[in-house]
Amino acid sequence: MSTPSDPPRRRVRTDSAGAVYGSLLATSVVATASTVGTYPRLQLILLLLVTGVVFWATHVYAQLAGERLVGQPWSGQEIRRVALHEWPIFEAALLPAVAVACSGLLGLDYAGTAWLAMGVAVAQQVLWACLGAARAGATRRQLAAEGVVNLVLGLIIVATKAALKH
Repeated sequence: MSTPSDPPRRRVRTDSAGAVYGSLLATSVVATASTVGTYPRLQLILLLLVTGVVFWATHVYAQLAGERLVGQPWSGQEIRRVALHEWPIFEAALLPAVAVACSGLLGLDYAGTAWLAMGVAVAQQVLWACLGAARAGATRRQLAAEGVVNLVLGLIIVATKAALKH
């Protein structure tokens, strides 16, 4: 228990929602793109990165607009705070984009590239969710539940892609 003379505790941030959301978004982008056609690697990389930037900017705007006080303009400090808070949405597109870029070195065709990128996106989604839970002091059971829920969410997108491709 703290007393009035104790220094305030620094609040440790455990929120990994943006990274989890961005990872699911990346999985969806690759699944959708690979279901409707084939794209050169560079186009798929650009699709991942541009989608990540657009969703990041949309979340920044939505957060700012949602917190806006009537008649008050946004400050530069507030815009930076929200932009940094939402940045993991974009960052989550980076590893799947790197996977796409490296897929040629692995000798993968377009289908293999898509599966690799989706696998990376789902894996990082599960890892971010578990990391957030661990930082929040979750029990092993809670941590496992976080992992399973996020794995199932990612696999729903992957299964849908597989079902629609046939």
